[in-house]
Amino acid sequence: MTETFEIIHSKRKTVSIQIKSDGRVVVRAPLRMSRADITRLVEEKSGWIEKHLAELRRQSGSAEPAFTAGQLRQLAEAARQDLPRRAARFSPLVGVSYGRITIRAQKSRWGSCSSKGNLNFNCLLMLCPEEVRDYVVVHELCHRKEMNHSDRFWQELARVLSDYEKQRKWLKTNGSALICRLP
Repeated sequence: MTETFEIIHSKRKTVSIQIKSDGRVVVRAPLRMSRADITRLVEEKSGWIEKHLAELRRQSGSAEPAFTAGQLRQLAEAARQDLPRRAARFSPLVGVSYGRITIRAQKSRWGSCSSKGNLNFNCLLMLCPEEVRDYVVVHELCHRKEMNHSDRFWQELARVLSDYEKQRKWLKTNGSALICRLP
């Protein structure tokens, strides 16, 4: 198990463990959570952490070069054209509205939804199949109804995209190979 990890305390209710593209393990925890409790959780999740670190090491050996600034600009421009159209198409099906849409090259997520209803998407989605892009857009729109990953959230997602699990699996299987190419 990894002996070192970074802790970031913030105003949050849950704990998350992230494996960064450079191999760092980052734990985001509530302000009052003790280091001992965090260490215990990291030890419990050591199998998951080691699995993801091994996958990162395996992918780092790939011959795929990092994306250039020009490639990322092109992907972002394509995403600015494509993803808002998808959001406009799916928002009535989900039954929600949304604020502005921002496109970024993110190393830690494919999309997010703010409490104000603004949507953020990763430009690397343009390298994913169209069905996967639909999944990420609908996923974020469903957060307009449920700002969590509760059973109700997943039921809402399934109502709009019945095969979402297939797209989610594609991202889990193939997504890190794209993200690890970010500079």
